[in-house]
Amino acid sequence: MTDQLKKYLTEDRSVRVQAVRLSDTWKAVQANHDYPPAITDLLGELVAASTLLAANIKFDGSLVLQIQGDGPIALLVVECRSDLSLRATVKMREGHEVPSTGDMQSLLNPGGNGRFIVVLDPQRKLPGQQAYQGIVPLEGDTVAEALQHYMKASEQLDTRLWLSADADHAAGMLLQRLPHHGGGETDRALTEQVAAETWERINALAGTLKRDEILATDTDTLIHRLFWEETLIAFDPQPVSWHCPCTRERVANMLRSLGEAEVNSILEERGQVDVACDFCGKPYKFDSVDCAALFSASQTSSGEDPPTVH
Repeated sequence: MTDQLKKYLTEDRSVRVQAVRLSDTWKAVQANHDYPPAITDLLGELVAASTLLAANIKFDGSLVLQIQGDGPIALLVVECRSDLSLRATVKMREGHEVPSTGDMQSLLNPGGNGRFIVVLDPQRKLPGQQAYQGIVPLEGDTVAEALQHYMKASEQLDTRLWLSADADHAAGMLLQRLPHHGGGETDRALTEQVAAETWERINALAGTLKRDEILATDTDTLIHRLFWEETLIAFDPQPVSWHCPCTRERVANMLRSLGEAEVNSILEERGQVDVACDFCGKPYKFDSVDCAALFSASQTSSGEDPPTVH
């Protein structure tokens, strides 16, 4: 069955409820990697979180979640596009052994220099427009706590997240209190009071959710089990899939950005340039003829800087 994200609103439209449980998509992320269990858990939680957040993107583009650290894990990164196709990868720090168990802080932030980064990157940018990037210190013991800290600091929206992952599934649920717009002062006060009561009630119901439960239970059953007394407005499910958009041309642009001298140095040392995509592992090979063509083409271009591979 296709992986799907389910979206709901409470009857008063004051709280957003979303749930996802990934199987095939999550296995595709892991297909070309052999991660220790501790990394699998963290990356899976970040993957689930990316779908929950990307589902609310209002533009055609990508949401990128990054956790940069100073521990055995140097980087966790997930890119999820507005159609909920995603890719993810991990970079380990050279010379550090990743233990089979450990929490986010011990694996990513033992020195206290970890950062949580959110990038919103529209596919079609206006002239001079840059991708939005938000950065906060890496706080909390879990991916969910780190994200909740970011959401509170950047959007001032009350947000609760439950995330869990193992080798078979990556799952999550999001609750988010939505802002109220319009109405007079009296209506606003009454509406805000009702919204506050709804938020408190929905949080209390969801507070019983356990890690094993979110992994083992399909989203429809989970939502019914938690909120069977509530009237929820259901939206059409959104399919989630794995997709890596790497291409030979993107890798070629990356090599051009290194410069001809650097590429020639690699050719002299190894005889060819071998590049593997960090996300999907697909290999790309460039021999001396390929590399000469790269820079011959760039010299006859308009002179604009080529795009880099993300």
